[in-house]
Amino acid sequence: MNRLCALALCTLWCVAAIYGVAAAEGFKRLSGAQIRAQFTGKQLTDGAHWGESYQAGGRLVTEEDRQQKASGTWHVTNDQLCTDFGKDVGRSCYEVWMAGAKVELRKPGSPEASVVGMLEPAAKRR
Repeated sequence: MNRLCALALCTLWCVAAIYGVAAAEGFKRLSGAQIRAQFTGKQLTDGAHWGESYQAGGRLVTEEDRQQKASGTWHVTNDQLCTDFGKDVGRSCYEVWMAGAKVELRKPGSPEASVVGMLEPAAKRR
């Protein structure tokens, strides 16, 4: 019985590892036009704790635990998503990589994500 359980666990681990590699390979870098099309009017979120609403016209509003945290601006330059929160937080630019609704924001040239989330319709504010 222990041998059977070990074999089953090993098989599950292998399937999970293969699926993880396949999922990672599904990410594609977006062009500037694709970034604008995907982000305008959407919210980048972890689904529970934080969100960044990319409004038409370049306004950017961040929320944490459903409370507005900061506002700034966003734009696309050189196929990168750039955010600006003023002198306190500053400006950052990221390459945008997507697989379905999953998003990774990466510093230019970095293989690792600085921000990981998913895009969804922006929540209506009251």
